[in-house]
Amino acid sequence: MTSTNTLPRVSAAEVRARLGEPEEMLKAKIGDRIDAHARRFIAHSPFLTLATADATGRADCSPRGDYPGFVKVLDERTLALPDRPGNKIADSFRNIAENDGVGLLFFVPGMRETLRVNGSAYVTDDPDVLARMRTEAKAPMLAIVVDVAEVYFHCGRALIRSRLWDPASQALAAELPSAGEIAGEKMNVDPALLDQLLEDGYRKLY
Repeated sequence: MTSTNTLPRVSAAEVRARLGEPEEMLKAKIGDRIDAHARRFIAHSPFLTLATADATGRADCSPRGDYPGFVKVLDERTLALPDRPGNKIADSFRNIAENDGVGLLFFVPGMRETLRVNGSAYVTDDPDVLARMRTEAKAPMLAIVVDVAEVYFHCGRALIRSRLWDPASQALAAELPSAGEIAGEKMNVDPALLDQLLEDGYRKLY
C-alpha cells in the first residue's frame, strides 16, 4: 500500500483538465443576492453547516440547527445566524475574528437540492437583531452576520447518492457505538454516565 505521505497530488490545472469546464448556464446561476427563491428556501431550512477558517487557513465546519427559518434574512445581501447554547468551544467565533470568510450550506428535509451561501462574517450583539431570533421565549446572546457574496442552489446528486432522506438509512445509527461509548473510551469514564449527561444536556436547548 502506498504511504499517505507519498500519494500523488493533482494540481488545480490538472483537475480542471480532467473535469472539463462547467456549462455557462451553471456558472450563470451564481448570484450575489438573496432572491425570492433563496429567501423562501432559508425560511424553510432548519439546518445548515457553517464553514470557517483561521488566519493560517486551518478549516472548521460546524452544524447549526433550530426551527425552520431560524436564520434571518436582514436584506438581500445580509443574513444573521443566532448562536444557541452549545459546547462553548467557539471555534467559529475565533475563526471569524481571524478570517472573516465563511461558507454556509442550507438543507430542507426531503429536498434533494441544497443552497450555498458564501461571504464574509462578523459577530454582533445588536439588540434588534437578537430580538428577531427569540425562540422558546429566549433571545441569543450573540449572532453571526454574513455579508453575502455568492448565492446558488446545488444539485441533489450527493444527497441522492447518500440516500440521506431515506428512512431506511437511519438503521445505520444502530451499527455505531453511542457518543458516551466513544468519549468514555478516550476519557476512561463510564459510558452510561456520559450518555446520561448528554441526554440531560439535550433537554436544555435554549
